Amino acid sequence: ENSDYFVTVARVQKDNNLELILNSFVALPKQKIVIIGNWDKDSYGNELKNKFSHHNNIFLLDAIYDLKELNYIRSNAKIYIHGHSAGGTNPALVEAMNLGLPIFAFKSGFNEYSTYNQAEYFNSSHELISIIENIDNNKLVSLGNNMKKIAEQHYTWKVIAEKYFNIINL
Repeated sequence: ENSDYFVTVARVQKDNNLELILNSFVALPKQKIVIIGNWDKDSYGNELKNKFSHHNNIFLLDAIYDLKELNYIRSNAKIYIHGHSAGGTNPALVEAMNLGLPIFAFKSGFNEYSTYNQAEYFNSSHELISIIENIDNNKLVSLGNNMKKIAEQHYTWKVIAEKYFNIINL
């Protein structure tokens, strides 16, 4: 609840770059991260959980499907890290944006498009560490505000429903 942690929500699979994120936080032992995912789905998730769960700053939580509980954890974080490298507008990213969280996202093309190039981006553990070490509080506030504005303009049910309505009425 002290908002002094980073958060990630993802399916535990290689293209979500969780190992890259975890390695970054091993190198940043004073920074805490909570990663919520389906760790026990397969051997990959189990291997990651076994490898990284003993670090005092890393908290690997099982998938949370209660949106109220999930949003409580996300909204109390200081930064959302989005490691997804495949797919389009990802629901986990859009939900974090709607909460007004500053976003650090993997450089994928999709993530830059979804955040209108207004987030911080990384494609290696070294880059993520550098962003974390060099970001200041004013920039974090600005990032969070920008993410919230973008989400309100592009990713609300009202906006999306209007777009569908316009397509149907052509």
